[in-house]
Amino acid sequence: MDATFFIALVVGLLFVLSSRTKAETQYHDFVVQETPVKRLCRTKNIITVNGQFPGPTLEVRDEDTLVVNVLNNARYNITIHWHGILQIGTPWADGPDRVTQCPIQPGASYTYRFTIIKQEGTLWWHAHSQWLRATVYGALIIYPKLGSSYPYPLPKLEIPILLGQWWNLDIISILNQATFSGGAPNISNAYTINGQPGDLYRCSNKDTMKFYVESGDRVLMRVINSALNQQLFFTIANHQLTVVAADALYTKPFTTTTLMLGPGQTTDVILVADQDPRYYYIAARAYESAQNAPFDQTTTTAILAYKYAPCSGQMGTSFKPILPNLPSYNDTATVTTFTSQLKSPSKVKVPTNITEDLFFVIGLGLVNCNPGPTCQGPNNTRFAASMNNISFVLPQTTSLLQAHYQKIPNVFTTDFPPVPPLRFNYTGNVPRALWQPVSGTKLYKLKFGSQVQIVLQGTAIVSTEDHPVHLHGHEFYIVGQGFGNFNPSTDTAKFNLYDPPRRNTVNVPVGGWSVIRFIADNPGVWLMHCHLDSHLTWGFGMSFLVENGPGKLQSVQAPPLDLPQC
Repeated sequence: MDATFFIALVVGLLFVLSSRTKAETQYHDFVVQETPVKRLCRTKNIITVNGQFPGPTLEVRDEDTLVVNVLNNARYNITIHWHGILQIGTPWADGPDRVTQCPIQPGASYTYRFTIIKQEGTLWWHAHSQWLRATVYGALIIYPKLGSSYPYPLPKLEIPILLGQWWNLDIISILNQATFSGGAPNISNAYTINGQPGDLYRCSNKDTMKFYVESGDRVLMRVINSALNQQLFFTIANHQLTVVAADALYTKPFTTTTLMLGPGQTTDVILVADQDPRYYYIAARAYESAQNAPFDQTTTTAILAYKYAPCSGQMGTSFKPILPNLPSYNDTATVTTFTSQLKSPSKVKVPTNITEDLFFVIGLGLVNCNPGPTCQGPNNTRFAASMNNISFVLPQTTSLLQAHYQKIPNVFTTDFPPVPPLRFNYTGNVPRALWQPVSGTKLYKLKFGSQVQIVLQGTAIVSTEDHPVHLHGHEFYIVGQGFGNFNPSTDTAKFNLYDPPRRNTVNVPVGGWSVIRFIADNPGVWLMHCHLDSHLTWGFGMSFLVENGPGKLQSVQAPPLDLPQC
């Protein structure tokens, strides 16, 4: 889509939204299909929604209701997850495969119905089955409810920026090969901005995204990391970025030149077009914290183009777009500086009467080769991942929420351990005897209204690594983060209980820990997992079972009649 047309469309939609008199119900049709797309000098069929890559942007207001009918015309099973939507009273619409629903099979359809309740900002939607998220995703923008506005001066332009990953091969074949071999998946061939790799790649010059601005414009950029398996740095040459929101929650504004987003995270920034009128590169590339891990070292670009700037060629090669300075791939110091500045706009009500104090040891592992005779993990093993030594296994015959609601036996147990079965030096030299997790489908039960604290402790098994951990159905406060092993005697005293950031996805620092707090006030079965899809495939996940509350509207309601069956 032409960038000028896209900006005009957004401005036009803002006018339409502002002219409303009440909340509305929006109806959308999502047709999942195979679409030929040309990137990096070749054409291949990918799975898309409505033939678009990325998929359509959904733009609503707080208190609107969305009704999205998904028709699966592709050859793979699929589900759609509305990332960050709390789904209060509508857990059947959350979307993760085998957690809240069985997948939509080829030729079938399912209608997702949910209402936006006290949320505004930038979220997104994506496939939550196999690795189809690689191409099935789009922005979900929630404008303030009627009578409200942004807590900052209105921007002149709003631009969604979706960062992604591109593979030349079919993504399901890459998943199948990695699953069969037990090794790490093939690295991507490119990163993308709004589906385009940018002109630093072959055959991509004429399709590079351009976003047009005029001198003095205030621009709200809604940045989304849609990448399948990679955290990303993001920057714009010669421009400052003022962070105003993260994960659809407002922040205390601060200025930076570089963002770091884990997969699943969103960040809203204000850019003022205050530089000389010319072309400037918007760029993103990997933040890779795991030692000796192969990763895509390319850089994706788009262009921030000032109107009335001389064309590239009128002044010779000297007027090519300016490329920004990007951090080193493993620049954890820049990441720490950025994340430490994220705070709520003012004092918030952090849960302090903790009734569930949990300690989750997270990270990678290795299991013995099966099938054999050789596997492609280290020393003839298969990669695994776990939380508290449990490598999460999804059921096959039903979903966890269906099994809970219909009281189907032998699908899951509720004995997920609240603490690791064995304490050890998590970020030190871990004995090889502790590298192999146990497979299981175990949930942790929470009473309605529980005040929950979770210490997410990284490990040095295989390698220390920064993990983006996403919790469905809830938002949480990040009250503390640090490196090494969490020490309750000293680290608790450093918690920020005044204005910690509120998010739905937290980056657990490389070789370190994060502590989150939330109130379990949304009944249902809610997945918690690493948003690197390869890690989820290896078992990096678990689910909370939040029990019904005492109120009439505090219980899981009956499933919709068209809920897919396995």
